[in-house]
Amino acid sequence: MNGGNPCGLTVGERNPETSLQRHKVNKCWFARGYLARGITCWIALYAVEALPTCPFSCTCDGRSLEVDCSGLGLTSVPPDVPAATRSLLLLNNKLSALPSWAFANLSSLQRLDLSNNFLDQLPRSIFEDLTNLTELQLRNNSIRTLDRDLLQHAPLLRHLDLSINGLAQLPPGLFDGLPALRSLSLRSNRLQNLDRLTFEPLASLQLLQVGDNPWECDCNLREFKHWMEWFSYRGGRLDQLACTLPKELRGKDMRAVPMEMFNYCSRLEDENSSTGLDAPGPPCTKAMPEPVKPKPGAEPEPEPSTACPQKQRYRPVSVRRAIGTVIIAGVVCGIVCIMMVVAAAYGCIYASLMAKYHRELKKRQPLMGDPEGEHEDQKQISSVA
Repeated sequence: MNGGNPCGLTVGERNPETSLQRHKVNKCWFARGYLARGITCWIALYAVEALPTCPFSCTCDGRSLEVDCSGLGLTSVPPDVPAATRSLLLLNNKLSALPSWAFANLSSLQRLDLSNNFLDQLPRSIFEDLTNLTELQLRNNSIRTLDRDLLQHAPLLRHLDLSINGLAQLPPGLFDGLPALRSLSLRSNRLQNLDRLTFEPLASLQLLQVGDNPWECDCNLREFKHWMEWFSYRGGRLDQLACTLPKELRGKDMRAVPMEMFNYCSRLEDENSSTGLDAPGPPCTKAMPEPVKPKPGAEPEPEPSTACPQKQRYRPVSVRRAIGTVIIAGVVCGIVCIMMVVAAAYGCIYASLMAKYHRELKKRQPLMGDPEGEHEDQKQISSVA
């Protein structure tokens, strides 16, 4: 039997028994057809085993373990999503409210897309079972508030999109459990200021989008400006944060606003602390001496001040300005050092030339006569004569 021909016939072979040859060929191709069908059935059975059920009207891919239910006008999450699903697409539907158990038992889910729906709020524990989630898309909804514990059970989350919503503020601690987050989009919301403490836990963040928000570039945004400068310094990418208020800064990038414009914030804090506006406790607990009774006929002494001594406040410094100052100082010091070296070399050369000149001059003096002395000697001889 020829190994290159699955039917065991050689090309060009002439067999007088033609009918027997044809029967053998037909039997061979019939067996090969069954083999191909068997392989196809095996693949189908594997896919069915990977995703045993597929929600009605949804599209399921057994190889990528993806369930696509987008654009179906759904008002609720299908209850029969397979537990082995890794990617669930629910975008372009009519979801307005989700129960806390909407994604229960989907611990293998890695990608969840809820974009372009009508969600206005999310239950606190809705993502509690999604411990392997790496991408969460919540773009273009009507979310106004977020619970601070909403994302605490998704430590592997890398991409989070909250753009085009109605968020006016972010709760403190929202990103505390997201050490692996790399990209975050907060574009097109109603954010006016942000707290830098909310973003400090994001050690792996590489991309932050905060454009198209009504930013108020006042004292409340000063600390976040410092964080933005640090974020850009370590290589992070940040889009434009254009100021809306005050009107003098409207349309200007917050990062381009000089730090000198925030000096009044420190003075304002000092004034508030001196008046006790930002101190909820007693103004001072320092023990005061007992008042001394004035002597008769003497002027009363002024009472000692009861105000607490002002503590020196920390004045934050612009990272970019500090780096520029260090670079300029280094360049200036380098130039001064080079000039000093050149001056020293010039002085040494000049000193060596002068020393050589004086040595040659001393060598020539014994060989040269004094014309003035000879003239005086001649005068003395003539006077004697």
